[in-house]
Amino acid sequence: MLYAFYRNAQGDKEEAAYEYALSSNDSQVLQNYLDTYTDAPEAHRDSISAHLEYFAQLDRDWTNVVVSGSKSDFERYIEQHPNSPFCQIAQHKIDSIDWSKADATNTIEAVQLYLEQHPDGEHFDEANDKLKTLNANTVSPEDKILIGAVFDGVFKSMNNRDEEGLMNSFNPLIGKFLGKTNATRSDVATFLHKIYKNDVASMTWMSLEDYKITKKEVGDQQYEYTVAFSALQKVEHTDNSSIETRFRFNAKVNPDGRITELNMTKILE
Repeated sequence: MLYAFYRNAQGDKEEAAYEYALSSNDSQVLQNYLDTYTDAPEAHRDSISAHLEYFAQLDRDWTNVVVSGSKSDFERYIEQHPNSPFCQIAQHKIDSIDWSKADATNTIEAVQLYLEQHPDGEHFDEANDKLKTLNANTVSPEDKILIGAVFDGVFKSMNNRDEEGLMNSFNPLIGKFLGKTNATRSDVATFLHKIYKNDVASMTWMSLEDYKITKKEVGDQQYEYTVAFSALQKVEHTDNSSIETRFRFNAKVNPDGRITELNMTKILE
């Protein structure tokens, strides 16, 4: 009877050890079970051996992925082994690979893609800071549209002899205007009257749209633009003669889309 009690106790102990090993992700726990319970039921030992082989395969697969260092291999590992203890490390590796690529590419689009793919990424704050810097130094399509609209408005006003429209294209205080410092909108109006001499029947100004634009941040997401471009002036005279002249413009535009500096020089053919 004592022997039977002993056998039952041993069986209960083995059963508990088996259940514990079966629920463990630690290969050492699984191996300890096999080493300790050499006479355990064959079904138990086979089950534990299968688990041990599974974790050994996880280790082999993980080693291969680490050696590869490929993002696609890390992604494949997570897909194939979603419960692996290495999945968190794999996610970290993918995050680092994507950030390194975005950082090296150094474009707004690349950094935005990282932020979209990794909204909780380890480099999220760093990416936001970089995006802000890139926006402050990269001329976007929207910036080009803004600058084009500003000078299209200037030339439309000049072509129509629209004094008010032309003056409204400028900031009330103009740092430089055709060589004059601390100019005002009245200086702009005077210029318009000067170019329309008595023998001028009509005048057409047209930007050649070869804009070279740089920008700098002057406030929170507020930018000042430095612009260089060329334009063509065609003048029709009252005697039916005409003349075409090319000019080079250099200007600054404030965040409100108003010109704060403007200079123009004739391009000699």
